[in-house]
Amino acid sequence: MKEQNIYPSFPVDCKSLVSKYLKKEIFEELKELKTKNGFTLEKAIASGVQNFDSGIGVYAGDLESYTIFASLFDPIIEDYHQFKKDDKHKSNLNAEDLKASNPDIEGKYIVSTRIRVGRNFAKYPLGPAISKEQRENIEKEASSALNSLDGKLRGKYYPLEGMSEEISKQLIQDHFLFKAGDRFLEAAGLNRNWPSGRGIYHNEEKTFLVWVNEEDQLRIISMQSGGDIKEVFTRLTKAISKIEEKVEFLYDNHLGYITSCPTNLGTAMRASVHIKLPNLGANMKKFEEITQKYHLQIRGIDGEHSQSIGGVYDISNKRRLGVTEVQCVQDMYDGVVELIKEEKKLE
Repeated sequence: MKEQNIYPSFPVDCKSLVSKYLKKEIFEELKELKTKNGFTLEKAIASGVQNFDSGIGVYAGDLESYTIFASLFDPIIEDYHQFKKDDKHKSNLNAEDLKASNPDIEGKYIVSTRIRVGRNFAKYPLGPAISKEQRENIEKEASSALNSLDGKLRGKYYPLEGMSEEISKQLIQDHFLFKAGDRFLEAAGLNRNWPSGRGIYHNEEKTFLVWVNEEDQLRIISMQSGGDIKEVFTRLTKAISKIEEKVEFLYDNHLGYITSCPTNLGTAMRASVHIKLPNLGANMKKFEEITQKYHLQIRGIDGEHSQSIGGVYDISNKRRLGVTEVQCVQDMYDGVVELIKEEKKLE
């Protein structure tokens, strides 16, 4: 039988935030506590205990996890987001407040734009603590809300379970299909009962996409080729408000939109472009100077830990909590304008 509640030992070179803040006395204080959904400290830290190369290493099972295990979550959130336990989060999804005309009309630099948010349902636990039946109920409610969308958002919901070879091939070709999560999500309990209760919705133009029950219960994505960032943001905000007419999302005045991974709290937003910057890519010092000024992150085009291919980079907002959605996208837009200006100089 597995030993319960033994204080984990992390290797000396472990850099995860859970290893930094899970002191012995905190562990002792929290180890017997449970949320009303039966979520425990042991489950919260499982991913970081099994994967010493985690960046964070802790996941929440419900909104209550953030209060009942606050002596672990609060310092991690403050370290990652520079956001203190008495701070309040503000949301602003009014696309009219975004000042962003297309910075690359000729399409020479920006390959594509993609903005996504994570959302979870107010009346259910989060992915790490959810039951199979609850997940299937979410899928029913989500697919019903999505299938009622009209106009340019109108499309179709495709459940992963029992998906035909033909649909699966098409979704892979469109880069829409998601697979079971990685070992970090696996250890957090997010892959249980795969693929039951999961699915994908997309509109006819393939510029709007929703993943149901991947890491978050909804991952709402707006995207298109080129650099019309405002158009992408406007479509996203319209879709969010339409879905919200049918579904209540989990929101907290302190932490904003609640997600299982603390890195996504607040806006739960990632606003990004794929952008060609071969000259800046060869001058990383200047590149990073600009991205740091605008709170942006540089990745390769296949996401985290990947390399740039052909001088194309994925540039996205770094801040999520304590800033509004409009600010996140404005950061990304202003940074991209400066990156293009610098790239032109280097040409």
